[in-house]
Amino acid sequence: MRRRRAGRVPRRLAAILCGGILLTLLLKTFVAQAFAIPSASMDPTLRVGDRVLVDTFSRWTGSAPSRGDVVVFTDPGGWLQHDVTPRSGGFPGQGVLAALGLMPSTDGRNLIKRVVAVGGDTVEGDAQGRVRVDGVPADPPPGTPSGPARAAAPFRVTVPPGRLFVLGDNRGNSADSRAHLDNGHGGSIPDGAVVGEAFAVVWPGAHWRSL
Repeated sequence: MRRRRAGRVPRRLAAILCGGILLTLLLKTFVAQAFAIPSASMDPTLRVGDRVLVDTFSRWTGSAPSRGDVVVFTDPGGWLQHDVTPRSGGFPGQGVLAALGLMPSTDGRNLIKRVVAVGGDTVEGDAQGRVRVDGVPADPPPGTPSGPARAAAPFRVTVPPGRLFVLGDNRGNSADSRAHLDNGHGGSIPDGAVVGEAFAVVWPGAHWRSL
Protein backbone atom coordinates (compact mmCIF):
# COMPACT_ATOMS: atom_id res chain seq x y z
CA MET A 1 0.00 0.00 0.00
CA ARG A 2 2.78 2.44 0.91
CA ARG A 3 4.61 1.68 -2.34
CA ARG A 4 1.48 2.53 -4.33
CA ARG A 5 1.07 5.81 -2.45
CA ALA A 6 4.75 6.61 -2.92
CA GLY A 7 4.37 6.05 -6.64
CA ARG A 8 1.38 8.38 -6.83
CA VAL A 9 3.26 11.37 -5.39
CA PRO A 10 5.63 11.93 -8.35
CA ARG A 11 2.73 11.52 -10.79
CA ARG A 12 0.63 14.07 -8.91
CA LEU A 13 3.53 16.51 -8.76
CA ALA A 14 4.09 16.08 -12.49
CA ALA A 15 0.38 16.64 -13.17
CA ILE A 16 0.37 19.80 -11.03
CA LEU A 17 3.49 21.11 -12.78
CA CYS A 18 2.06 20.43 -16.24
CA GLY A 19 -1.24 22.03 -15.25
CA GLY A 20 0.58 25.10 -13.95
CA ILE A 21 2.59 25.46 -17.16
CA LEU A 22 -0.54 25.07 -19.28
CA LEU A 23 -2.40 27.68 -17.23
CA THR A 24 0.55 30.08 -17.51
CA LEU A 25 0.66 29.65 -21.30
CA LEU A 26 -3.08 30.23 -21.56
CA LEU A 27 -2.86 33.40 -19.46
CA LYS A 28 0.04 34.67 -21.56
CA THR A 29 -1.75 33.95 -24.83
CA PHE A 30 -5.25 35.11 -23.97
CA VAL A 31 -4.98 37.56 -21.04
CA ALA A 32 -1.72 39.45 -20.45
CA GLN A 33 1.98 39.29 -21.19
CA ALA A 34 5.04 41.14 -19.91
CA PHE A 35 7.47 42.98 -22.18
CA ALA A 36 10.76 44.78 -21.53
CA ILE A 37 11.33 48.24 -23.06
CA PRO A 38 14.43 47.96 -25.29
CA SER A 39 15.01 51.55 -26.45
CA ALA A 40 14.43 55.23 -25.64
CA SER A 41 11.87 55.77 -28.40
CA MET A 42 9.01 56.10 -25.87
CA ASP A 43 10.92 58.18 -23.31
CA PRO A 44 9.78 59.58 -20.89
CA THR A 45 6.54 57.59 -20.95
CA LEU A 46 8.54 54.37 -20.93
CA ARG A 47 12.22 54.13 -20.09
CA VAL A 48 14.80 51.58 -21.18
CA GLY A 49 14.48 48.54 -18.91
CA ASP A 50 10.89 49.23 -17.81
CA ARG A 51 8.61 46.18 -17.72
CA VAL A 52 5.09 46.66 -19.02
CA LEU A 53 2.02 44.48 -18.94
CA VAL A 54 0.22 44.10 -22.25
CA ASP A 55 -3.44 43.22 -22.65
CA THR A 56 -3.51 40.32 -25.11
CA PHE A 57 -7.18 39.52 -24.46
CA SER A 58 -8.76 42.37 -26.41
CA ARG A 59 -7.44 41.15 -29.75
CA TRP A 60 -9.33 37.87 -29.31
CA THR A 61 -12.57 39.82 -28.79
CA GLY A 62 -12.08 41.79 -32.00
CA SER A 63 -11.32 45.07 -30.23
CA ALA A 64 -9.19 47.31 -32.47
CA PRO A 65 -6.56 49.75 -31.16
CA SER A 66 -7.61 53.39 -30.87
CA ARG A 67 -5.79 56.69 -31.19
CA GLY A 68 -3.64 57.24 -28.13
CA ASP A 69 -3.16 53.56 -27.28
CA VAL A 70 0.38 52.37 -26.58
CA VAL A 71 0.72 49.08 -28.44
CA VAL A 72 3.26 46.28 -28.73
CA PHE A 73 3.52 44.85 -32.24
CA THR A 74 5.68 42.40 -34.12
CA ASP A 75 8.08 43.80 -36.68
CA PRO A 76 6.03 44.18 -39.90
CA GLY A 77 9.25 44.02 -41.90
CA GLY A 78 12.50 45.97 -41.68
CA TRP A 79 11.64 48.10 -38.66
CA LEU A 80 14.04 46.59 -36.15
CA GLN A 81 17.11 47.24 -38.27
CA HIS A 82 16.39 50.97 -37.93
CA ASP A 83 15.38 50.98 -34.26
CA VAL A 84 18.24 51.27 -31.76
CA THR A 85 17.71 48.19 -29.58
CA PRO A 86 20.21 47.41 -26.81
CA ARG A 87 20.94 43.70 -26.55
CA SER A 88 21.26 41.85 -23.28
CA GLY A 89 23.08 38.59 -22.75
CA GLY A 90 20.48 37.42 -20.26
CA PHE A 91 21.04 34.20 -18.38
CA PRO A 92 20.60 30.47 -19.04
CA GLY A 93 16.93 29.58 -19.15
CA GLN A 94 15.71 33.14 -19.62
CA GLY A 95 14.27 32.29 -23.02
CA VAL A 96 12.24 29.44 -21.56
CA LEU A 97 10.89 31.62 -18.76
CA ALA A 98 9.99 34.33 -21.28
CA ALA A 99 8.17 31.79 -23.45
CA LEU A 100 6.13 30.77 -20.41
CA GLY A 101 5.35 34.39 -19.59
CA LEU A 102 7.31 34.27 -16.34
CA MET A 103 9.87 36.78 -17.64
CA PRO A 104 9.43 39.73 -20.02
CA SER A 105 9.80 38.86 -23.68
CA THR A 106 13.33 39.42 -24.98
CA ASP A 107 13.04 37.80 -28.40
CA GLY A 108 13.89 41.06 -30.20
CA ARG A 109 10.93 40.81 -32.58
CA ASN A 110 8.61 43.33 -30.92
CA LEU A 111 8.35 47.10 -30.88
CA ILE A 112 6.25 49.49 -28.82
CA LYS A 113 4.79 52.79 -30.08
CA ARG A 114 1.75 55.01 -29.68
CA VAL A 115 -1.15 54.89 -32.15
CA VAL A 116 -1.79 58.38 -33.53
CA ALA A 117 -4.00 57.50 -36.50
CA VAL A 118 -6.22 54.64 -37.67
CA GLY A 119 -7.67 53.59 -41.01
CA GLY A 120 -9.13 56.54 -42.93
CA ASP A 121 -7.22 59.23 -41.01
CA THR A 122 -4.97 61.67 -42.87
CA VAL A 123 -1.57 62.28 -41.28
CA GLU A 124 0.57 65.29 -42.17
CA GLY A 125 4.08 66.17 -41.03
CA ASP A 126 6.09 69.32 -41.67
CA ALA A 127 9.83 69.99 -41.82
CA GLN A 128 9.84 70.97 -38.12
CA GLY A 129 8.60 67.54 -37.08
CA ARG A 130 5.10 68.67 -36.18
CA VAL A 131 2.42 66.06 -36.90
CA ARG A 132 -1.28 66.66 -37.51
CA VAL A 133 -4.04 64.06 -37.84
CA ASP A 134 -7.11 65.22 -39.79
CA GLY A 135 -5.90 68.77 -39.20
CA VAL A 136 -5.53 68.38 -35.42
CA PRO A 137 -2.04 68.54 -33.82
CA ALA A 138 -0.83 65.14 -32.58
CA ASP A 139 1.58 66.44 -29.97
CA PRO A 140 3.69 64.09 -27.82
CA PRO A 141 2.95 63.92 -24.07
CA PRO A 142 4.27 66.76 -21.88
CA GLY A 143 7.86 66.33 -20.76
CA THR A 144 8.96 64.55 -23.93
CA PRO A 145 12.56 65.38 -24.93
CA SER A 146 12.79 67.89 -27.74
CA GLY A 147 14.86 67.00 -30.75
CA PRO A 148 15.07 67.15 -34.54
CA ALA A 149 12.29 65.64 -36.59
CA ARG A 150 12.77 61.98 -37.50
CA ALA A 151 11.40 62.70 -40.97
CA ALA A 152 12.93 65.92 -42.31
CA ALA A 153 10.79 66.07 -45.47
CA PRO A 154 7.12 67.10 -45.19
CA PHE A 155 4.63 64.29 -45.86
CA ARG A 156 0.93 63.65 -46.17
CA VAL A 157 -0.55 60.15 -46.09
CA THR A 158 -3.99 58.62 -45.63
CA VAL A 159 -3.93 55.50 -43.46
CA PRO A 160 -5.44 52.50 -45.31
CA PRO A 161 -8.29 50.57 -43.67
CA GLY A 162 -7.13 47.95 -41.19
CA ARG A 163 -3.84 49.70 -40.53
CA LEU A 164 -2.33 52.02 -37.89
CA PHE A 165 0.08 54.97 -38.00
CA VAL A 166 2.34 54.80 -34.94
CA LEU A 167 4.87 57.19 -33.42
CA GLY A 168 7.27 57.04 -30.51
CA ASP A 169 6.64 59.60 -27.77
CA ASN A 170 10.30 60.59 -28.09
CA ARG A 171 9.70 62.06 -31.53
CA GLY A 172 13.33 63.01 -32.15
CA ASN A 173 14.64 59.51 -31.43
CA SER A 174 12.14 57.02 -32.81
CA ALA A 175 12.26 54.99 -36.02
CA ASP A 176 8.47 54.87 -36.31
CA SER A 177 5.96 55.19 -39.17
CA ARG A 178 7.73 58.36 -40.38
CA ALA A 179 10.83 56.30 -41.14
CA HIS A 180 8.85 53.85 -43.29
CA LEU A 181 6.70 56.13 -45.45
CA ASP A 182 7.86 54.27 -48.56
CA ASN A 183 6.68 50.83 -47.39
CA GLY A 184 3.70 50.93 -49.74
CA HIS A 185 1.24 51.71 -46.93
CA GLY A 186 2.32 55.20 -45.96
CA GLY A 187 4.38 53.94 -43.02
CA SER A 188 1.41 52.26 -41.36
CA ILE A 189 1.39 48.81 -39.76
CA PRO A 190 -1.35 46.15 -40.07
CA ASP A 191 -3.81 45.71 -37.20
CA GLY A 192 -2.88 42.03 -37.21
CA ALA A 193 0.70 42.79 -36.17
CA VAL A 194 -0.48 44.18 -32.82
CA VAL A 195 0.21 41.85 -29.88
CA GLY A 196 -1.79 43.97 -27.46
CA GLU A 197 -2.16 47.28 -25.65
CA ALA A 198 0.29 48.17 -22.89
CA PHE A 199 -1.72 49.16 -19.83
CA ALA A 200 0.71 49.32 -16.90
CA VAL A 201 4.36 49.70 -15.96
CA VAL A 202 5.09 47.06 -13.33
CA TRP A 203 8.87 47.30 -12.90
CA PRO A 204 10.89 48.93 -11.46
CA GLY A 205 8.75 49.76 -8.46
CA ALA A 206 9.50 53.49 -8.68
CA HIS A 207 7.90 53.58 -12.14
CA TRP A 208 4.69 51.70 -11.29
CA ARG A 209 1.72 53.36 -12.99
CA SER A 210 -1.08 52.78 -15.47
CA LEU A 211 -0.74 53.92 -19.08
